[in-house]
Amino acid sequence: MVALNVPSLHDGCPLRRLSTTRRPSGMVTPYKPRKNRKKLQVIICILFVELFERFTFFGIVCNMILFCTIKLGYHNYQAATVNLCFVGASTLTPVLVGWFAETCLGRTKVLYLCALLHFIGTAMLPVVAFPFEDFYIDTHNTIHQLEPREQHVLFYTGLLAAALGIGGFRAILCPLGAYHLQGYNQHQILSFFNWFYWLVNLNSTVVFLGISYIQQSVGKNLGFLIPFTSVLLALIAIHMARNNLIFRPKKGSSLLTTLGVFLNSLKMCCLRYRHLSGDVANWLDRAKENNGGRYSETSVENVKILVKLFPLFGLQLIYRACITQIPSGYYLQTMHSHLNFNGFLLPIAAMNVISILPLLILAPLLEFINTCYQSSNKTPPSPAKFITMGHACAALSALAAGIAEIHRKDYPQVEQTLSGTVLQVSSMACFQLAPQYILLGIAEAFVTPACSLISFCLTPSNLRGISLHFLSLFYGGGCFLGALLIQFFYLVSGGNFYPNTLSNGNMERFFFMLAMLMAVNTLVFWKLSWRYTDLSVELDKGTRQSHLAEKLLQYKACLRFYDTVDHCATSASLEMIL
Repeated sequence: MVALNVPSLHDGCPLRRLSTTRRPSGMVTPYKPRKNRKKLQVIICILFVELFERFTFFGIVCNMILFCTIKLGYHNYQAATVNLCFVGASTLTPVLVGWFAETCLGRTKVLYLCALLHFIGTAMLPVVAFPFEDFYIDTHNTIHQLEPREQHVLFYTGLLAAALGIGGFRAILCPLGAYHLQGYNQHQILSFFNWFYWLVNLNSTVVFLGISYIQQSVGKNLGFLIPFTSVLLALIAIHMARNNLIFRPKKGSSLLTTLGVFLNSLKMCCLRYRHLSGDVANWLDRAKENNGGRYSETSVENVKILVKLFPLFGLQLIYRACITQIPSGYYLQTMHSHLNFNGFLLPIAAMNVISILPLLILAPLLEFINTCYQSSNKTPPSPAKFITMGHACAALSALAAGIAEIHRKDYPQVEQTLSGTVLQVSSMACFQLAPQYILLGIAEAFVTPACSLISFCLTPSNLRGISLHFLSLFYGGGCFLGALLIQFFYLVSGGNFYPNTLSNGNMERFFFMLAMLMAVNTLVFWKLSWRYTDLSVELDKGTRQSHLAEKLLQYKACLRFYDTVDHCATSASLEMIL
């Protein structure tokens, strides 16, 4: 669908010599089979690394609550908080590790360091989860067990190391920037994001079913051994093509420069009344060099364009808090519902698969609809409309979860064995919770590709990577916001809104409050959605007008050093000018 931009195949300076071969006719042509084989090798390795990384990540997430509540004795709200914090940390670390690799150690060294951390983290988790009392008995028949303090230290150290390792894999080996999307129109880019997330969720379906069933039905402690095994496979894949898997992005605006513009603008605003005079059209303009700041006009204008997307990013926080109910609140509901289906104990992750099915169905359907619009020369619905519909589906999902919780508590209690522990659960079949999962799946199918499209298309080409980084930061912030909401409502209600025994509390009130917050969030975005309908036209005009002076300087520099500049530098200058 799109070309993969790998390090050895980057569009760079054309002065590099190409290997050639001579045909019988005497015509000389570039020798490409070796490049094609190398490209195919890189694609295969990235697919395997992506599979193994997702395998380890979901292997930890889909067993976290079950492990924390049964093995470590945590309350429900504590287990949900730990799980959401791990998901949030794994979402934030790719941005931070990517910046650290670019500015400090270098991508190769950081990759090896993250691989080592990932190995250590996934090796510590089996140490905590494994039944020492069954296997570690000395010659005097003395049972050796880990103390609770040692368990917690190893557990949280392993989670932190695994999160850092996951961040390294995602930032260096499998970033979205590795896919060369320059030069494609909006329909093609939306098609790419639709199919990209479709493949990710197809992988998640297999992982959720396999690992959760092993953790739940085969052995209560074997679930954490699978991440340890899969990281070995990931390390083998990295060793096979370590020189080709490392993506080296083109130089451009960095996250540090973007944050520096904000800090410098705030500093200049504080100094305004003491040392400076005059007004500016925008407070960020104070970071420009001609206003006493430290940054060029191009850098500041790019950041101003990025700031226009911050309302979009900020309104994803509550939405992400709703999405994180799948590995937290919805997981607890399913865990305390009847999982026995005709004598077969369903894994809890079966409900997670139900939330993924709408994504797998809607992505091809949306692609077909967009193609029909394109063929009939009609304007397809804007991405902002899809985001609004997705937010509305998320609010309805939380509302459905609250109604289902009331209905679930009306059923009598039965005994159910999970991971070797007998629990008192509702006799309501877990499939009656399916509507809330389906609604969240529909929401994800609408929101995630549309947000990525807006973040990518409505920013300058040298700032698109930073835009996607900020979107990831807000996604991670939404996970931490979900954990904060759980802690807040637990403390305010005295444990009633997030009880340890669901039949003795009112967890439906938590879902109703979340639905209200999401409904308000949807209305606010609907009011602001006009900003992201034709922003591309406004962006193009604003950029051309604001950069006029700097372009003239670039033209002057090109003319002055015409005889000394090479073709590669000229191409870069022309790209910036255009």
